[in-house]
Amino acid sequence: MVISPTAVGTTRRSRAQVIEMHLDTLYQVSQVLSCSSGLQDILSGVLHVLHESSDMRCGMVSLLDPGTGELMVGAAHTGTRERVDKVRYRPGEGLMGAILKEGDTVMVGRIADEPRFLDRMGLYAPDLPFVGVPIRVGEDNPIGVLAAQPICGDDGLLEERARFLEMVANLLAQTVRRAWDLEQERQALTDERDRLRREVRGGYHLDNVVGHSKEMRRVFEQVRQVAKWHTTVLVRGETGTGKELIANAIHYNSPRANGHFVKLNCAALPDNLLESELFGHEKGAFTGAVSQRKGRFEQAEGGTIFLDEIGEISQAFQAKLLRVLQEGEFERVGGTRTLKVDVRVIAATNRPLEEEVERGDFREDLYYRLNVMPIFVPALRNRSEDIPDLARFLVDKLAKAQGRPLDITDSAIRTLMRHEWPGNVRELENCLERAAIMSETGTIDLDAINLTGLEDKLPLSRKPEPEVEVDLDDPDLDERERVIAALERAGWVQAKAARLLGMTPRQIAYRIQTLKIRVRQF
Repeated sequence: MVISPTAVGTTRRSRAQVIEMHLDTLYQVSQVLSCSSGLQDILSGVLHVLHESSDMRCGMVSLLDPGTGELMVGAAHTGTRERVDKVRYRPGEGLMGAILKEGDTVMVGRIADEPRFLDRMGLYAPDLPFVGVPIRVGEDNPIGVLAAQPICGDDGLLEERARFLEMVANLLAQTVRRAWDLEQERQALTDERDRLRREVRGGYHLDNVVGHSKEMRRVFEQVRQVAKWHTTVLVRGETGTGKELIANAIHYNSPRANGHFVKLNCAALPDNLLESELFGHEKGAFTGAVSQRKGRFEQAEGGTIFLDEIGEISQAFQAKLLRVLQEGEFERVGGTRTLKVDVRVIAATNRPLEEEVERGDFREDLYYRLNVMPIFVPALRNRSEDIPDLARFLVDKLAKAQGRPLDITDSAIRTLMRHEWPGNVRELENCLERAAIMSETGTIDLDAINLTGLEDKLPLSRKPEPEVEVDLDDPDLDERERVIAALERAGWVQAKAARLLGMTPRQIAYRIQTLKIRVRQF
């Protein structure tokens, strides 16, 4: 402890009065520390109590910046926030830096006589005493400094006031440590949330959606354009074409990507449950409603709601949904208060809504409200050129799920391309999963595909006919397919295939390598 020489002065308060005042102040400080405010408010509240109840003016709390190792002023009872934010001390610099570095309490009878005092804040009266104490947790190095200026002058009780300030610093230390720990946890959770959002957004980036056919390129362009705005979207297409994937791509590539993406299958619930699920309910609205519950629209506030199988809802519920789409407002089940929401709606259906509107099964006004921006996802049979890429993508997905390497041969892919796929991508994925299960080596070849029973499902018009050969001179046949066709015709003998294509064995070997053709072994 460092004590500067002081002259004997007149006592303004008795020792008993000072002790009683300090006890009362400690009680008030404990009340401030027990509140649930932020650290800045707590520090300011403690300094206010010191100022009002203990004759300690110009209180200041400086905390260690873990990033720079400097002492920064966290709160001061006098002075503007702008001035406070600019004041910093390096360890050992000035009186505050010395307290931090040495970890000792400093008492000065007259602050103007202390050569280490830098007066950067311009707060302290030069003729009054000064007390600065380290803020430390246990035996660790100090994490900050608490300083104040007694207004009593030299009353012979400066040591008592220093011990009192040390008690306050000890109480502050635990609060500061808890606040720092909570801030670290909050930052860790924020970083984890942001990382997961980046992963999710990256997973639904259009570059990750498989398809290079003309039909899918048109879908991608529509998604890119509509994602920029808040327009209602109706995704159309057969079951298993990937309508939900398109809805995800729209949301995660839109300005609402940081908001919630809430999904609901409208065909999975009856009307009474569907209304409660979408709009929420009040406590006691029906049997089992033991508490208030927010619906999917409220949960999606500021984000997007995806209503799958929208064509399955009844006409009675269609009118209730129309109001939300038109006005953006609704009431919870059993409630009377009108709630407004800011939600983007993406709906999907595999039903011919136009025909249902003509029959009177689907409200015409709701149809036009949903059909602002229609996106038609093509059936897999209409984009068979995407099957090779889709098959490889799905095989990689299965490999991760099964925890083993998997690959697929080109002959197996050619068989997949001859199928109609009435169940679209979902059926293709199921077929490949069955083939992967049947493959002991991890290679999905023609035999593994045949074991799934796919060959029996081929329509007669698409059954493979050995006597029909691929025209190697067909201009619509890309180079990879031409090389594979030649290899199959030549029994996968590269020299024979080279002659069929007018190439040298070295040239066809180079193309097999660059086109990543898996050579079938016999």
